[in-house]
Amino acid sequence: MSAPAILDLSDRRPERRQGSRRAQKRPSTPLNRNSLIADFLAICELDPEIESLSAPADPAEFEIGERRIEHIADFEIVRDGQSLLVDVLTDEDLLTHPLRTAAIHGLVSEDGRHFSIETAASIRAEPRFTTVRLITACKRTPVTAGDRVRILHQLDEVGTMRLVDCAGAVMNTQDGVAAVLALACEGLIAVDISCPILPETQVRRRRLPYTDPFAF
Repeated sequence: MSAPAILDLSDRRPERRQGSRRAQKRPSTPLNRNSLIADFLAICELDPEIESLSAPADPAEFEIGERRIEHIADFEIVRDGQSLLVDVLTDEDLLTHPLRTAAIHGLVSEDGRHFSIETAASIRAEPRFTTVRLITACKRTPVTAGDRVRILHQLDEVGTMRLVDCAGAVMNTQDGVAAVLALACEGLIAVDISCPILPETQVRRRRLPYTDPFAF
């Protein structure tokens, strides 16, 4: 093969590689229901307004137009003393859900429980999704008895504090922020999970520890 022909092939080779990479790009794997449920439960565990959760919920009846539909929701949560029924669905499951259309405009069961549907779009909304992941990553951080007492005592004395200030009370744990967030995972501290984890993130004592129905 002549030298000009070799150079010509060399010039065209990068274009072929780029086209090959584009052709091999695979679509992202759709989320399965189990992973969405795990994310939903993590949110419930850290939400200071949620007092308890049970699964599955007690059967509920809904009046949709001229029809009466009985439905058992995935979860029943209690927030500020009020019960809320929740179904966790993938986008595919949502298309065939019997209460999908009615739930868009707000739906209440015959016994007064509000019903809602959680999907990947709502469960994995930012910045809450990343904040919950960062907090749960600190779950296994060991916190000494002394640090535990100091953190909780200053929150009792001051009330709401900035995360960076609260972490300043830690003396024995290497990462003070991780120590504070580890106590949040235990249900002792409330963190505003609707905002990113920043120095000014607000933390306080949790009014009522979360009741985990799956704890052993």
